[in-house]
Amino acid sequence: MAILRKLKEVFKKLLRMLKLSESGVDTAKKQKAKEIQPSQNVLGNQEVEVGMTKFSNPENMRQARAYPQELSGAYGKDKMVLQVRDPWWLHAYWEITEPTWSHFKSKLGADKVASAKLLLRAYDVTGIDFDGKNANRYFDIDINRNANNWYVDTGSDGRSWCVDIGLMLGDGRFITILRSNFVTTPLAGPSWITDEEWMIPDDLFARLYGMGFGFGKSSPVGKGWQEKIRKEFFSSPGFASMASPVKQMLKEKQFWLVVNTELIVYGATEPDAKVYVQNKEINLRPDGTFSLRFALPDGKQVIPVKAVSRDQQDERIITPVVKKETK
Repeated sequence: MAILRKLKEVFKKLLRMLKLSESGVDTAKKQKAKEIQPSQNVLGNQEVEVGMTKFSNPENMRQARAYPQELSGAYGKDKMVLQVRDPWWLHAYWEITEPTWSHFKSKLGADKVASAKLLLRAYDVTGIDFDGKNANRYFDIDINRNANNWYVDTGSDGRSWCVDIGLMLGDGRFITILRSNFVTTPLAGPSWITDEEWMIPDDLFARLYGMGFGFGKSSPVGKGWQEKIRKEFFSSPGFASMASPVKQMLKEKQFWLVVNTELIVYGATEPDAKVYVQNKEINLRPDGTFSLRFALPDGKQVIPVKAVSRDQQDERIITPVVKKETK
Protein backbone atom coordinates (compact mmCIF):
# COMPACT_ATOMS: atom_id res chain seq x y z
CA MET A 1 0.00 0.00 0.00
CA ALA A 2 2.79 2.36 0.89
CA ILE A 3 4.37 1.69 -2.49
CA LEU A 4 1.10 2.47 -4.30
CA ARG A 5 0.77 5.77 -2.48
CA LYS A 6 4.29 6.79 -3.50
CA LEU A 7 3.59 5.80 -7.10
CA LYS A 8 0.39 7.91 -7.08
CA GLU A 9 2.26 10.90 -5.70
CA VAL A 10 4.99 10.54 -8.31
CA PHE A 11 2.37 10.19 -11.03
CA LYS A 12 0.55 13.34 -9.80
CA LYS A 13 3.83 15.29 -9.85
CA LEU A 14 4.46 14.16 -13.42
CA LEU A 15 0.94 15.27 -14.42
CA ARG A 16 1.48 18.67 -12.79
CA MET A 17 4.79 19.13 -14.58
CA LEU A 18 3.21 18.09 -17.87
CA LYS A 19 0.33 20.57 -17.39
CA LEU A 20 2.76 23.35 -16.53
CA SER A 21 4.80 22.70 -19.65
CA GLU A 22 1.65 22.66 -21.81
CA SER A 23 0.43 25.89 -20.26
CA GLY A 24 3.82 27.50 -21.01
CA VAL A 25 3.61 26.47 -24.65
CA ASP A 26 0.07 27.83 -24.91
CA THR A 27 1.17 31.11 -23.35
CA ALA A 28 4.03 31.43 -25.82
CA LYS A 29 1.69 30.69 -28.73
CA LYS A 30 -0.80 33.28 -27.51
CA GLN A 31 1.99 35.85 -27.11
CA LYS A 32 3.27 35.11 -30.59
CA ALA A 33 -0.26 35.37 -31.96
CA LYS A 34 -0.66 38.76 -30.30
CA GLU A 35 2.56 39.94 -31.92
CA ILE A 36 1.39 38.81 -35.36
CA GLN A 37 -2.21 40.07 -35.01
CA PRO A 38 -1.50 43.85 -35.33
CA SER A 39 0.22 43.46 -38.69
CA GLN A 40 -2.74 41.40 -39.91
CA ASN A 41 -5.13 44.07 -38.67
CA VAL A 42 -3.08 46.82 -40.34
CA LEU A 43 -3.08 44.95 -43.60
CA GLY A 44 -6.81 44.48 -43.32
CA ASN A 45 -7.34 48.18 -42.63
CA GLN A 46 -5.29 49.10 -45.65
CA GLU A 47 -7.35 46.79 -47.82
CA VAL A 48 -10.54 48.37 -46.51
CA GLU A 49 -9.21 51.88 -47.11
CA VAL A 50 -8.13 51.00 -50.63
CA GLY A 51 -11.53 49.51 -51.29
CA MET A 52 -13.28 52.64 -50.04
CA THR A 53 -11.37 54.83 -52.45
CA LYS A 54 -13.00 53.00 -55.34
CA PHE A 55 -16.33 54.53 -54.40
CA SER A 56 -15.24 57.85 -52.90
CA ASN A 57 -14.67 61.20 -54.64
CA PRO A 58 -11.69 62.78 -52.92
CA GLU A 59 -11.49 66.58 -53.36
CA ASN A 60 -8.61 67.76 -55.50
CA MET A 61 -5.94 69.83 -53.86
CA ARG A 62 -6.40 73.48 -54.81
CA GLN A 63 -3.99 76.32 -54.40
CA ALA A 64 -5.21 79.43 -52.71
CA ARG A 65 -6.45 81.93 -55.29
CA ALA A 66 -4.67 85.25 -55.28
CA TYR A 67 -6.62 88.38 -56.09
CA PRO A 68 -5.31 90.15 -59.22
CA GLN A 69 -3.31 93.23 -58.50
CA GLU A 70 -4.64 96.46 -59.96
CA LEU A 71 -2.41 98.54 -62.18
CA SER A 72 -0.63 101.29 -60.38
CA GLY A 73 -2.16 104.72 -60.84
CA ALA A 74 1.26 106.37 -60.84
CA TYR A 75 4.82 105.31 -61.58
CA GLY A 76 6.73 108.26 -60.18
CA LYS A 77 7.92 109.51 -63.60
CA ASP A 78 7.04 112.64 -65.55
CA LYS A 79 5.57 111.33 -68.77
CA MET A 80 3.02 112.28 -71.43
CA VAL A 81 1.93 109.88 -74.17
CA LEU A 82 -0.22 110.70 -77.19
CA GLN A 83 -1.89 107.99 -79.26
CA VAL A 84 -4.29 107.85 -82.19
CA ARG A 85 -7.86 106.69 -81.65
CA ASP A 86 -9.25 107.27 -85.14
CA PRO A 87 -8.77 109.77 -88.03
CA TRP A 88 -10.14 112.66 -85.94
CA TRP A 89 -9.58 111.81 -82.29
CA LEU A 90 -6.44 111.53 -80.17
CA HIS A 91 -5.99 110.19 -76.65
CA ALA A 92 -3.40 111.64 -74.27
CA TYR A 93 -2.40 110.42 -70.83
CA TRP A 94 0.22 111.80 -68.49
CA GLU A 95 1.78 111.83 -65.04
CA ILE A 96 3.19 114.92 -63.33
CA THR A 97 5.16 114.13 -60.18
CA GLU A 98 5.16 116.18 -56.99
CA PRO A 99 8.81 117.27 -57.43
CA THR A 100 7.84 118.79 -60.78
CA TRP A 101 4.94 120.69 -59.25
CA SER A 102 7.26 121.89 -56.49
CA HIS A 103 9.74 123.10 -59.12
CA PHE A 104 7.14 125.24 -60.90
CA LYS A 105 5.77 126.55 -57.61
CA SER A 106 9.23 127.71 -56.55
CA LYS A 107 9.95 129.12 -60.02
CA LEU A 108 6.64 130.92 -60.67
CA GLY A 109 5.23 131.27 -57.18
CA ALA A 110 2.76 129.04 -55.39
CA ASP A 111 -0.06 131.60 -55.78
CA LYS A 112 0.40 131.87 -59.56
CA VAL A 113 0.45 128.12 -59.99
CA ALA A 114 -2.67 127.75 -57.84
CA SER A 115 -4.60 130.39 -59.82
CA ALA A 116 -3.40 129.27 -63.27
CA LYS A 117 -5.51 127.16 -65.62
CA LEU A 118 -4.30 123.70 -66.54
CA LEU A 119 -4.48 123.34 -70.32
CA LEU A 120 -3.78 120.91 -73.12
CA ARG A 121 -2.34 122.67 -76.17
CA ALA A 122 -2.58 120.61 -79.36
CA TYR A 123 -0.18 121.52 -82.18
CA ASP A 124 -0.73 120.69 -85.85
CA VAL A 125 2.82 119.83 -86.97
CA THR A 126 2.02 118.29 -90.34
CA GLY A 127 4.97 118.50 -92.74
CA ILE A 128 7.22 120.58 -90.49
CA ASP A 129 10.16 120.12 -88.13
CA PHE A 130 8.44 121.38 -85.01
CA ASP A 131 10.51 123.53 -82.65
CA GLY A 132 7.74 124.58 -80.28
CA LYS A 133 6.89 127.83 -82.09
CA ASN A 134 6.32 127.03 -85.75
CA ALA A 135 3.15 124.93 -85.62
CA ASN A 136 0.71 125.19 -88.50
CA ARG A 137 -1.95 125.94 -85.91
CA TYR A 138 -2.83 125.08 -82.34
CA PHE A 139 -5.79 125.08 -80.00
CA ASP A 140 -6.21 124.88 -76.21
CA ILE A 141 -8.40 122.65 -74.05
CA ASP A 142 -9.19 123.59 -70.45
CA ILE A 143 -8.95 120.43 -68.31
CA ASN A 144 -9.55 119.36 -64.73
CA ARG A 145 -6.50 119.30 -62.46
CA ASN A 146 -7.45 115.86 -61.21
CA ALA A 147 -7.49 114.39 -64.72
CA ASN A 148 -4.66 112.20 -65.94
CA ASN A 149 -5.96 111.50 -69.47
CA TRP A 150 -8.05 113.25 -72.10
CA TYR A 151 -9.59 112.66 -75.51
CA VAL A 152 -8.76 115.36 -78.05
CA ASP A 153 -11.01 116.13 -81.04
CA THR A 154 -8.69 117.47 -83.76
CA GLY A 155 -11.45 118.17 -86.26
CA SER A 156 -9.37 116.95 -89.22
CA ASP A 157 -7.94 113.69 -90.49
CA GLY A 158 -4.57 112.77 -91.94
CA ARG A 159 -2.59 115.28 -89.85
CA SER A 160 0.41 115.11 -87.51
CA TRP A 161 0.07 116.26 -83.92
CA CYS A 162 1.77 116.70 -80.59
CA VAL A 163 0.27 117.96 -77.34
CA ASP A 164 1.62 119.99 -74.43
CA ILE A 165 0.19 120.07 -70.94
CA GLY A 166 0.89 123.31 -69.15
CA LEU A 167 -0.27 126.31 -67.16
CA MET A 168 -2.01 129.40 -68.53
CA LEU A 169 -0.99 132.19 -66.18
CA GLY A 170 -3.04 135.26 -65.43
CA ASP A 171 -0.82 137.43 -67.65
CA GLY A 172 -1.54 135.23 -70.71
CA ARG A 173 1.71 133.26 -70.72
CA PHE A 174 1.55 129.54 -71.38
CA ILE A 175 4.12 127.50 -69.45
CA THR A 176 4.75 124.00 -70.80
CA ILE A 177 5.08 121.28 -68.17
CA LEU A 178 5.26 118.18 -70.40
CA ARG A 179 5.27 117.54 -74.15
CA SER A 180 3.99 114.38 -75.80
CA ASN A 181 5.33 112.30 -78.64
CA PHE A 182 4.34 112.98 -82.28
CA VAL A 183 1.56 111.00 -83.98
CA THR A 184 -0.12 111.04 -87.38
CA THR A 185 -3.80 110.27 -87.81
CA PRO A 186 -4.90 108.17 -90.79
CA LEU A 187 -7.01 109.55 -93.60
CA ALA A 188 -10.75 109.10 -93.32
CA GLY A 189 -10.91 108.28 -97.05
CA PRO A 190 -8.65 107.81 -100.08
CA SER A 191 -5.83 110.29 -100.55
CA TRP A 192 -6.09 112.66 -103.51
CA ILE A 193 -2.37 113.45 -103.34
CA THR A 194 -0.65 111.55 -106.14
CA ASP A 195 2.82 113.07 -106.17
CA GLU A 196 5.95 110.93 -105.89
CA GLU A 197 6.36 111.68 -102.18
CA TRP A 198 3.46 109.37 -101.36
CA MET A 199 4.45 106.49 -103.63
CA ILE A 200 5.85 103.28 -102.15
CA PRO A 201 9.14 102.12 -103.74
CA ASP A 202 8.56 99.44 -106.35
CA ASP A 203 10.56 96.72 -104.58
CA LEU A 204 8.78 97.32 -101.26
CA PHE A 205 5.42 97.55 -103.04
CA ALA A 206 6.09 94.22 -104.73
CA ARG A 207 7.03 92.51 -101.48
CA LEU A 208 4.01 93.81 -99.57
CA TYR A 209 1.46 93.23 -102.32
CA GLY A 210 2.96 89.83 -103.04
CA MET A 211 1.55 88.64 -99.72
CA GLY A 212 -1.96 89.18 -101.04
CA PHE A 213 -1.60 88.53 -104.78
CA GLY A 214 1.24 85.99 -104.90
CA PHE A 215 3.61 88.22 -106.86
CA GLY A 216 7.33 87.60 -106.62
CA LYS A 217 9.91 90.22 -105.76
CA SER A 218 10.64 90.71 -109.44
CA SER A 219 7.02 91.50 -110.34
CA PRO A 220 6.67 94.91 -112.05
CA VAL A 221 4.35 96.47 -109.50
CA GLY A 222 4.15 99.97 -108.12
CA LYS A 223 3.45 103.13 -110.08
CA GLY A 224 4.92 101.67 -113.27
CA TRP A 225 2.84 98.56 -112.80
CA GLN A 226 -0.33 100.63 -112.43
CA GLU A 227 0.42 102.49 -115.64
CA LYS A 228 1.13 99.23 -117.45
CA ILE A 229 -2.11 97.67 -116.23
CA ARG A 230 -4.05 100.72 -117.35
CA LYS A 231 -2.53 100.63 -120.85
CA GLU A 232 -3.00 96.88 -121.20
CA PHE A 233 -6.57 97.17 -120.05
CA PHE A 234 -7.46 99.78 -122.64
CA SER A 235 -5.70 97.85 -125.43
CA SER A 236 -6.98 94.38 -124.47
CA PRO A 237 -9.19 92.40 -126.92
CA GLY A 238 -12.00 92.27 -124.39
CA PHE A 239 -12.00 96.00 -124.09
CA ALA A 240 -11.72 96.48 -127.86
CA SER A 241 -14.81 94.35 -128.38
CA MET A 242 -16.96 96.90 -126.62
CA ALA A 243 -19.08 99.37 -128.53
CA SER A 244 -16.98 101.91 -130.36
CA PRO A 245 -18.61 105.09 -128.87
CA VAL A 246 -17.77 103.95 -125.35
CA LYS A 247 -14.25 103.06 -126.40
CA GLN A 248 -13.73 106.45 -128.01
CA MET A 249 -15.04 108.29 -124.94
CA LEU A 250 -12.78 106.37 -122.55
CA LYS A 251 -9.82 106.79 -124.84
CA GLU A 252 -10.26 110.56 -124.89
CA LYS A 253 -10.88 111.02 -121.15
CA GLN A 254 -8.47 108.30 -120.04
CA PHE A 255 -10.86 107.59 -117.18
CA TRP A 256 -9.78 104.88 -114.77
CA LEU A 257 -9.79 104.00 -111.06
CA VAL A 258 -7.28 102.47 -108.66
CA VAL A 259 -8.09 101.84 -105.00
CA ASN A 260 -5.36 100.92 -102.50
CA THR A 261 -5.48 100.59 -98.74
CA GLU A 262 -3.00 101.02 -95.91
CA LEU A 263 -2.79 99.61 -92.41
CA ILE A 264 -1.34 101.50 -89.44
CA VAL A 265 0.06 99.46 -86.55
CA TYR A 266 0.98 101.43 -83.44
CA GLY A 267 1.65 100.73 -79.79
CA ALA A 268 3.87 101.40 -76.79
CA THR A 269 6.07 99.56 -74.30
CA GLU A 270 8.99 100.29 -72.00
CA PRO A 271 11.47 102.67 -73.68
CA ASP A 272 14.41 100.30 -73.08
CA ALA A 273 12.65 97.21 -74.48
CA LYS A 274 13.25 95.62 -77.87
CA VAL A 275 10.30 95.29 -80.24
CA TYR A 276 10.09 92.96 -83.24
CA VAL A 277 7.41 93.25 -85.93
CA GLN A 278 7.22 90.25 -88.24
CA ASN A 279 10.52 89.07 -86.70
CA LYS A 280 12.32 92.32 -87.61
CA GLU A 281 13.52 94.69 -84.90
CA ILE A 282 12.10 98.22 -85.09
CA ASN A 283 13.25 101.45 -83.47
CA LEU A 284 11.24 102.88 -80.58
CA ARG A 285 10.71 106.54 -79.86
CA PRO A 286 12.28 107.87 -76.64
CA ASP A 287 8.97 107.39 -74.81
CA GLY A 288 8.60 103.76 -75.93
CA THR A 289 5.93 104.34 -78.59
CA PHE A 290 6.06 103.14 -82.18
CA SER A 291 3.94 103.22 -85.34
CA LEU A 292 4.24 101.49 -88.71
CA ARG A 293 2.34 101.76 -91.99
CA PHE A 294 1.70 98.72 -94.18
CA ALA A 295 0.16 98.33 -97.60
CA LEU A 296 -3.06 96.36 -97.17
CA PRO A 297 -3.88 94.14 -100.16
CA ASP A 298 -6.75 91.69 -100.32
CA GLY A 299 -6.28 88.61 -98.22
CA LYS A 300 -5.20 87.78 -94.71
CA GLN A 301 -2.35 89.69 -93.09
CA VAL A 302 -0.69 88.33 -89.92
CA ILE A 303 1.50 90.86 -88.11
CA PRO A 304 3.09 89.41 -84.94
CA VAL A 305 4.49 92.05 -82.58
CA LYS A 306 6.91 90.87 -79.87
CA ALA A 307 8.37 92.96 -77.04
CA VAL A 308 11.31 91.74 -74.95
CA SER A 309 12.37 93.43 -71.71
CA ARG A 310 15.85 94.83 -71.31
CA ASP A 311 16.91 91.99 -69.00
CA GLN A 312 15.29 89.48 -71.40
CA GLN A 313 13.29 88.01 -68.53
CA ASP A 314 9.88 89.11 -69.79
CA GLU A 315 8.31 88.74 -73.21
CA ARG A 316 4.94 89.72 -74.62
CA ILE A 317 3.52 88.81 -78.04
CA ILE A 318 0.43 90.33 -79.66
CA THR A 319 -0.55 89.25 -83.16
CA PRO A 320 -3.03 91.39 -85.12
CA VAL A 321 -4.73 89.42 -87.90
CA VAL A 322 -6.38 91.55 -90.59
CA LYS A 323 -8.60 90.21 -93.36
CA LYS A 324 -9.43 92.45 -96.31
CA GLU A 325 -11.71 91.85 -99.26
CA THR A 326 -12.40 94.18 -102.16
CA LYS A 327 -15.73 93.97 -103.94
